Amino acid sequence: MTSLNAHGAQEKYAMALRSLYRQWGYRLYKMSRFEEYDLYARNKDFLPSENVLTFTDTNGRLMALKPDVTLSIIRNAGMNGHDTARYYYHESVYRLSPRSGTFREMTQVGLECLGDVDAYCLLEVLTLAAESLKTISPDCVLSISHIGFLSRVLSGAIEHEEARDEALRLLSQKNRAGLKALCAGEGIAGAAEERLLELVSLSDAPERAFARLEEIARESGAEAELAAMRETVMSLEEELRAKVRIDFSVHGNMKYYNGLVFRGYVEGVPDSVLSGGQYDPLMRRMNREGRAVGFAVYLNTLEHFGAKEEADADALLLYREGDAAREVLRRAQEMRKNGKIVLAARKAPVSFDAGETVRFPREKEAGTEC
Repeated sequence: MTSLNAHGAQEKYAMALRSLYRQWGYRLYKMSRFEEYDLYARNKDFLPSENVLTFTDTNGRLMALKPDVTLSIIRNAGMNGHDTARYYYHESVYRLSPRSGTFREMTQVGLECLGDVDAYCLLEVLTLAAESLKTISPDCVLSISHIGFLSRVLSGAIEHEEARDEALRLLSQKNRAGLKALCAGEGIAGAAEERLLELVSLSDAPERAFARLEEIARESGAEAELAAMRETVMSLEEELRAKVRIDFSVHGNMKYYNGLVFRGYVEGVPDSVLSGGQYDPLMRRMNREGRAVGFAVYLNTLEHFGAKEEADADALLLYREGDAAREVLRRAQEMRKNGKIVLAARKAPVSFDAGETVRFPREKEAGTEC
């Protein structure tokens, strides 16, 4: 498949997702390609990388080629703590790729719900995250964690902040042996060690996972956090809940996230295609009232996935020199009435993939297929 075809697949997903979010009452947010660097400089630890592309504008201001959309929405959204603002976006951001070590343009479609965010809003956003994955592929998984719950368990078991950070890293890798070694080094044993090892191995359907977590919640004083997580997840429609796994390898920066966090995966793509969560502390840091939750779908991760699934056209209609142009057009239009994507051409383009090839007869050969 060609890169153009992959781009076409991304556009297909983007259009479907934008339609989904609009149907739920979210409004389109548009931002400029670059903004003042100061916005990102004050919140570097919220970004996936501290590296930001910058330049000096003609008026002397230091500008940044946007590395993030959420920060811009929080700063510019027209709302206060008594309103609920719902926005969706389709934007490109510019970030340092951890694989190549170079800056890449990354296309995202996502949404944010800010301000007076209640239990319904959390359920709505989690539902839309699951629906977004289903839009991409029915073979999908939404992995969910809870920063508040995780923070209480870690704080109750591990004294030193550096060790808690290391435990988070090991949890994200599902590194049981490394976590066991950390416990030995920190003098953590018995029930406290077992709680941590249970978390590192957990990846289960909600019903079974919550049953396994009840004792950990009681011993860690995290009953309220577990109850909040359970209420939202178990309120999902059964069809969507079947796609959910509770997994504490999913987490975010504890300075910014405080509740539900989640990542989405589809079969055939090695990386997560969606990530999001609650980020109330970021709102406070940016002097905004209220709460916030949102997510982004990373369309670049779907390049090869989309290319494998979709041809360039449903049909290639080949005509010859001398064929009547209006008759070729009429035949192509007849084929398109059934919803087919049809390209009419004298010869097949290079690297063009069509579901079928149809040869147009000359007028004198009408009614005869070649």
